[in-house]
Amino acid sequence: MKKAAQVVEMDQCVLAVGQHTLLQTSVIGSFPKPAFLQVPDWFQTGASSGSTDATKAYTEMLRNQNAKQQEQLEVEFMRATKEVLEAQTACGIDVVTDGEVRRENYIHYLCRFIEGIDFDNLTRKSLRNGAYEAELPTVRARLAWRGPLDVATEWCKAQALAGSTPVKYTLPGPMTIIGTIHDAYYNDEKALAADLAAIVNLHVRALAAAGCRHIQVDEPVFARQPQKALAWGIEMLETCFAGVDGATCERQVHMCCGYPGYLDDKDYLKADPRAYFELASALDASCVDAVSIEDAHRHNDLSLLDCFQRTKVILGVVQSASSEVESQEQIEGRLREALKHIDAARLVVAPDCGLAFLPPQILKRKLINMCMACKCVRKEL
Repeated sequence: MKKAAQVVEMDQCVLAVGQHTLLQTSVIGSFPKPAFLQVPDWFQTGASSGSTDATKAYTEMLRNQNAKQQEQLEVEFMRATKEVLEAQTACGIDVVTDGEVRRENYIHYLCRFIEGIDFDNLTRKSLRNGAYEAELPTVRARLAWRGPLDVATEWCKAQALAGSTPVKYTLPGPMTIIGTIHDAYYNDEKALAADLAAIVNLHVRALAAAGCRHIQVDEPVFARQPQKALAWGIEMLETCFAGVDGATCERQVHMCCGYPGYLDDKDYLKADPRAYFELASALDASCVDAVSIEDAHRHNDLSLLDCFQRTKVILGVVQSASSEVESQEQIEGRLREALKHIDAARLVVAPDCGLAFLPPQILKRKLINMCMACKCVRKEL
């Protein structure tokens, strides 16, 4: 069930194609940062005041670094990237990520390089239906890309370290960015989203041109605000991927149902379980090639998978922020149930969301069990 890997040289980046064609395994994005990498991290401080602390600390780090410190940090970033890539491939993951080790969180890292977003004068705002408050970067002018962040170069560096294993790159989507900044300029969410989508598209195009074949736009806010997603969010997702051919690049959207503030948080607010059903047909008709949904934290009615007639589904089968390790047998059982509703070539297997909250040994056991479950079910097929 496995094709020989074909390695293609593209723009000095190494691209691997032809991994498992049935029950391919992947991850969503973040990994725990190695202890030696001393950069501000949302996952080390939590969702409430810690989010603000990480944002401020990252701003200060960038402002105060000299050239020598920047060079040393880049060395440490590459060392950390190598470690998380090797950890994933050792577990058997087919499509890996760089672990987002450069980022203080998966949204604000990109926003720092957008003209018009103020990271010095933050605005205090209630988030997640009043679950917590945080001081947020504030939109004060028309948005435009400023740089110098170069995501294509980041991806090329990670892909060179990964060899023949394909590396996915992740970017925050417009609706989700809007959910974690304060708008003091546009007063029109769709107009703000349109400018953000155009900026995201610059990076998506650059990644595709560099040879990246798995590009994921993160839109968990879709699940929390499905009516807004249907009204204009999916339209903006189309803009994010404009000009990128699905025949050569898999266009993915990730929609988790909410993220906790700490490991083993049992009571955090989740999106309505009906949201995936509301969004499924529209996403299946959109340009995206794969939709990532969570199923481990809270099982879905798997008739949901019947709604995706064309699109791949990246199904979350292990919890991202629980120290409980799902057994191989549990995962196998869920995969067999899922395969009653979708063919194996369109079912990709992954965790629910990013893994940065998990202690490394627990993370390793979860991913090994996930990959072994896929191997066993793949043999049955």
